[in-house]
Amino acid sequence: MRGTLYTKEIKKAVEKWRARGKTYSEIKDRFGIPKSTLSVWFSRKYVGIFDKKKQLVHLERIRIIALASIRKRNELRQYNLQKKISQEIETYPLADTGLQKSIIASLYWAEGAKYKGVSGLKFANTDPTLIKLFVTLLRKCYKLNEGKFRVYLHLHYYHKIKSTKRFWSELLDIPLSQFTKPYMKKRSATKHYRQNFRGICFIYYPGETIREEILGTGQEIHLLLSGRFSASAS
Repeated sequence: MRGTLYTKEIKKAVEKWRARGKTYSEIKDRFGIPKSTLSVWFSRKYVGIFDKKKQLVHLERIRIIALASIRKRNELRQYNLQKKISQEIETYPLADTGLQKSIIASLYWAEGAKYKGVSGLKFANTDPTLIKLFVTLLRKCYKLNEGKFRVYLHLHYYHKIKSTKRFWSELLDIPLSQFTKPYMKKRSATKHYRQNFRGICFIYYPGETIREEILGTGQEIHLLLSGRFSASAS
């Protein structure tokens, strides 16, 4: 089956464009002729039509277009993923105290002090959102004495002590009077380190009974879910 037939006039016009250094994409946009057809017509006749400088300019332009296209696809993918997650989260019983305690237990298993000799809760992280979530759920699920909270910060030379303490105080709604003196890590200011902007925040609450319940909850969840998953897999 033969393809589209092009007149001599069109071929001459296209050849003039190609002779002036126009790309196949530009010619295709102007005349509607497929790149494969153009390649058959001109690949041998105009092999070296573009000089090195023009090639580099063309490649840079194409690279910018390609990066913009990739960025747009990634943004769309992220948007659709976040939309899917938000719709799914709305079906979760997040107001249920049992679920909230399960989340606390999971957080504490990951970032809390579990070794023997620790009295009360001790939770640490560099991520303000994680610390905030832990303290928020702790307040929702357990009866606490707010005056017993203590906050201890590990900071680097580049941290401004007053503003960093104020940040954590406002975030966690814990007064500065309940912050202990921060520990300043001794690192050279001439060396480059990965900077965690807000430092490491340690939350302490002297509640041994609460700590035992949280760890026990985590253990029971582990036994229940691990056993269930193992049974379903066998």
